[in-house]
Amino acid sequence: MPPSERARPAARRPASSTGLTVGRISAAEHLAFVRTQRSASFLQTPAWGRVKTEWRSESLGWFDGPELVGAGLVLHRPVPRLERYTLAYLPEGPVIDWSGELDAWLDPLAAHLKAHGAFAVRLGPPVRTDTWSADQVKAGIADPGVRRLTELPSRRDDAVGDRVSDRLRAAGWLPQSPEDGFGVGHPQFKYELALAGRTEDELLRGMNQLWRRNIRKAAQQGVEVSVGTDLQAFHELYVHTAARDRFTPRPLGYFETMVAALSAEDPDRIRLYLARHQGDLVAAALLVRVGAHAWYAYGASSTDKRDVRGSNACQWAMIRDARAAGCDVYDLRGITPTLDADDPHVGLVQFKAGTGGQAVRYVGEWDLPLRPMVYRAFDLYMKRRGR
Repeated sequence: MPPSERARPAARRPASSTGLTVGRISAAEHLAFVRTQRSASFLQTPAWGRVKTEWRSESLGWFDGPELVGAGLVLHRPVPRLERYTLAYLPEGPVIDWSGELDAWLDPLAAHLKAHGAFAVRLGPPVRTDTWSADQVKAGIADPGVRRLTELPSRRDDAVGDRVSDRLRAAGWLPQSPEDGFGVGHPQFKYELALAGRTEDELLRGMNQLWRRNIRKAAQQGVEVSVGTDLQAFHELYVHTAARDRFTPRPLGYFETMVAALSAEDPDRIRLYLARHQGDLVAAALLVRVGAHAWYAYGASSTDKRDVRGSNACQWAMIRDARAAGCDVYDLRGITPTLDADDPHVGLVQFKAGTGGQAVRYVGEWDLPLRPMVYRAFDLYMKRRGR
């Protein structure tokens, strides 16, 4: 990871008495601002707008006088049969000071977007509200009286999340995250592994016995993990995984666009990891990094040779590389908050909890209707088509 993306200050608070203004900025200005941040979601990089080809994208900046103090990627989705109106979506963003006075940041954003044809704004503040340890997750799954993460006591050591939720609700924003944590956009519940200040041995000791055993077994069986470029092989394994696990796979072209766009922005932004056993591809995964944050973005595994534990080997290689690159967090992305042993989603929770780490609840996604009649029509349309 380039040194320019490390250890930089967070988005600055508004300082001037005249308030902040919002306007369009170039992709180069947007990327330069992201590089000043210790952490920013890859969904808030200008490159992500080139990945989401079905949306129209633009970069917006917040200015305190002449100084750029915040940035956001906006994805615009038109209303069917009313294409002049759009839903303006800022996934896992924008990159602003969420601990500051939110009206100063969000009011000019809403005014700008409404003036340019948005019927609503949807955003996902990158702010936590609750965390649960791996031990809590394990105990909750074992307890037949516990069915959800939210039934367990959580650690709430960051008051920003509660303030953000309260302020958004008071300003008329509508929460969009459903009970299971997965809605129309990005998940509210995630699983994260802290890397900062930890050695590889400490990370291994933090994993459960099964994960440590599987990592050792993969090494003993001769599983080799490399960084490669064979997206075709990845996609074939990914389609196989989708059929086995019953989800709809994305086409190869999506991943080709994703790798091309993110790599053009930064050569270290995205990497493809390939785990092979005796020449056979047994697991593969995509790792994305921005600043000090790394994400396990997509993964695939073979049903054959599952006993050689290629998925664990792939994950361990990515965790080690993220740590070596100076990352603070290895983000395993979304989970559902279920702890019900009979729920088919609990297996994913168990797999991720095996790394140690913690389950995290974020503020979730929120909508601000700017043209209520159009918003209601869009909401009805989306409900009818199952979003």
